[in-house]
Amino acid sequence: MTINLSKGGNISLTKVAPGLEHAGVGLGWNPRTTDGAQFDLDASAVVVDQQGKALSDAHFVFYNNTKDPSGAVSHLGDNRTGAGDGDDETLTVDLAALPAEAHRVVFLASIDEADARRQTFGQVSDAYIRVYDADDAANVDTQARFDLGEDASTETALVFGELYRHGAEWKFRAIGQGYTSGLAGVLTEFGLFAG
Repeated sequence: MTINLSKGGNISLTKVAPGLEHAGVGLGWNPRTTDGAQFDLDASAVVVDQQGKALSDAHFVFYNNTKDPSGAVSHLGDNRTGAGDGDDETLTVDLAALPAEAHRVVFLASIDEADARRQTFGQVSDAYIRVYDADDAANVDTQARFDLGEDASTETALVFGELYRHGAEWKFRAIGQGYTSGLAGVLTEFGLFAG
């Protein structure tokens, strides 16, 4: 059963998926309008502490750094076109392997070369994030899904959602926070610098 979340909504994964150990996080999108230039979105994750800062530079997980130091967060590959049905990029999180100081895992997407190509999320349709049990071979049981909608017309990077600790529980929150300053702007929020 899929629980559709609205912006700001959250769900206890511990309650809806008892025994969940490996969370799969799929992000999907389709280019809506383009001038023929390649349209490449990149999914990534940041492992942050209780103060909202990245544990280290190595805790920014993306296509060129496919695992955090603990090995708990993995990026499964870069999709450069967004073509086809289903998830375009996927990350997995081994909840038990996250270090104790990891309070949240934040998932974001950014448009590669957005400024040079003059591209924004306003040119993207059907953008979503979903959380599912990565140990379910068919990945059919989505626990939670958040569809972005049409409210990101000028943004070049977005925080889609986050997994976070709440006492002994793991929860997922739909965020949908856009940034016009691209990936560098988002990373600055977490004490990182995109170079």
